[in-house]
Amino acid sequence: MARTRGLSWISIIRIGLVQASIGAMVMLTTTVLNRLMVVEYALAAALPAGLVGWHYAVQLCRPLWGHGSDKGAGRTIWIMGGLAVLALGACLAVQTTLMTAGQWWLGLTLGIFAYTLIGIGVGASGTSALALLASGVAPERRAAAAAVTWIMMIAGIVVSAVTVSQLIDPFSPQRLWWVASGLMIACLCVAALATYRLEPREPFAFAETFKDADTPGFREALNEIFAEKAARRFTLFIFASMMAFNMQDLILEPFAGLVFAMTPGESTGLGGMQSGGVLAGMIVAGIAGSAFKGRMPVELRHWIVFGCLGSAIALACLAVGAKVGNGWPIHANVFALGFCNGLFAVAAIGAMMGLAGAGERTREGVRMGVWGASQAIAFGLGGLVGSLGVDIGRRFMDDGSAFQLVFAAEGALFVVAAWLAVRATQKALSPTRMAKEDTRRVFA
Repeated sequence: MARTRGLSWISIIRIGLVQASIGAMVMLTTTVLNRLMVVEYALAAALPAGLVGWHYAVQLCRPLWGHGSDKGAGRTIWIMGGLAVLALGACLAVQTTLMTAGQWWLGLTLGIFAYTLIGIGVGASGTSALALLASGVAPERRAAAAAVTWIMMIAGIVVSAVTVSQLIDPFSPQRLWWVASGLMIACLCVAALATYRLEPREPFAFAETFKDADTPGFREALNEIFAEKAARRFTLFIFASMMAFNMQDLILEPFAGLVFAMTPGESTGLGGMQSGGVLAGMIVAGIAGSAFKGRMPVELRHWIVFGCLGSAIALACLAVGAKVGNGWPIHANVFALGFCNGLFAVAAIGAMMGLAGAGERTREGVRMGVWGASQAIAFGLGGLVGSLGVDIGRRFMDDGSAFQLVFAAEGALFVVAAWLAVRATQKALSPTRMAKEDTRRVFA
């Protein structure tokens, strides 16, 4: 079996540009349009929340798009096709925002269609990009590659948010159309340049991803995945960890305001502190998980466990802080939570790329699709469960106790995720097992 070095760092950065483009497009629909519907057009907050939740639900189709990229002529076709659908859906979402004030039912109908396209576009492009990364990155670079692509995705969200915020004022429907159209065109151009001749003519072959059989059908591929204990456990790990990851997303700023009496500006700064911690954790996990590979007796699963347990400890501290109130080092606590979140997230993506090619016949696309669908559903449920938990808790107890209950539940979920990670990866990522598989396949 021929072995290759895999994608270069320049190619990994180019895939990161694709992720940045996806993040920038989604940012417009999940934050800017959300605010416009609620504030400028005085619509119920449930409307944009429901549409955003619907685009997560549509991403249950990720395995189907991943399987299509496995059997298709190339993954870059699916990446660009998905981005085109995403751009169209985003433009229709802008029209939905402008229509809902005067033509509510027509706008809602168009919105469902628009966010369906957004979910399809994100699923097709994102799954195919990660599958290309999984199949083309050498094993020792996977943690760093995951860090690079996630950091670039966050950077795309931040840069586009700052740019749109500067260009959209003073607000008018015409200005919104021009800014949204410009953003979509810019993202498509960046992604097209990034994917031009990116995919190699000959597929890369690594010991854990090499297959000599034809790609199975979709139903057969799903049956193979869920017949494997490691794949089932990893799917559960992705669901539990990402649900815990997102539970505090919608309640952190209300927590800061209700318990610590922070102003809107101060609570926004607290959210920025958490994002800074996430970026720091991603950078540390990316460097330590790849650059120092072979020099440190630690594997990706250890980084996952460290990150999950660290997140649980940080949430336990937040639960204590919810009762202590003013005087608690809330900023350091939130930064620590973000840092641990970043550690486990990058290591989990790196492990996901390693497990993506571990099947006998199934390839990277459908496996990344299954785990992407699990992540999307967990994200949607996490935000909903966290918000509902606080709302229900505040009806029966004081504010601090309500938040304390949710943070404790979230921490417990991270502990469960750490246990699932150990069960799912202890055999699949074992270097001894990989070496034996390599020898068996080379001399078979």
